[in-house]
Order: sequence, then structure tokens, then C-alpha cells
Amino acid sequence: MKTYQFLGEYDCKLDAKGRLKLPSALLKQIGGDENLKFVINRGYEQHLMLYPIEVWEIKTKEINQLNINIAQQRKAIRYFYRGATELEVDSSERINLPGSLMEYAGIDKDVMLFAYQNQIEIWAKDKYEAMIEEEPDDYVQLAEVNFNVNKPLD
Repeated sequence: MKTYQFLGEYDCKLDAKGRLKLPSALLKQIGGDENLKFVINRGYEQHLMLYPIEVWEIKTKEINQLNINIAQQRKAIRYFYRGATELEVDSSERINLPGSLMEYAGIDKDVMLFAYQNQIEIWAKDKYEAMIEEEPDDYVQLAEVNFNVNKPLD
């Protein structure tokens, strides 16, 4: 199975039909000449998540371990799958964002792609900029607690 380690921020525009041309730098990170397939769904905040199909399959295996007979887990399953749509990159290296997901994320024309780990966040540009402005004053303390800085490097 292919592994991904995305990196970068990409300022993009949608065309009139809601299609997003994937940046060439990001396509290089994805690699491969085969028909690229993704799944898009709602993110935790008011943005969208784009996963290569192989990553989506791993995520769904994780979420499907939850118990639908437990209310909180059932809610998590429902939220995770809401709006999930398979997308295929067309010959012009574009994907067509579903209208309902664009509405959820407040996306009109200007978008930011934030690529990290094995996923790509898609934000309305104004919301992304607002999120970046909210960087906490205690980022160093957050890093110390969450990044396990005392762990020796491999």
C-alpha cells in the first residue's frame, strides 16, 4: 500500500462549476500516473477533508470499529460519513467539489489547501486566514505537552 506524507499550503481558486485544479506541487507528492481517486468529507472545523482513496480505506476501518449500539459512537460514525463522496481527478487535474460540502465549509471561489500527514484540508480562504490568526500565545507550551519533546530522536 502506498504511503503519503503531504506538506504545504496552496492558495487556489475554484472555477464557475466548483472544480478545483490540484496544484502541480501537490500532485508530485501524490505521485503516480493512474486515475487518482479521493474521498472528500466534512472536517472537524468548518472545512473539508480530502483523502487519497487508500487513506480513506484505512480511516473507515478505524471508524468502523466503533459500536453503533453506543449513542456517542453512533454519532461519531454518522458525523464522519456525512457528505463523504468519492472523487476522481479529471484529465485537467481537477476535482469537482460537491455543492453541499462547499456550502457547509462556506467555500465560494477562493480556497486554501493545507496538506499534512496523509490528508488535505480544504478551507474557504477567509476562514483559513482567520484560523491561522488564532494561533495561541502558549504554542510553545502546547508543543511541549503534545509533541513529547523529551523523547529522543530516532
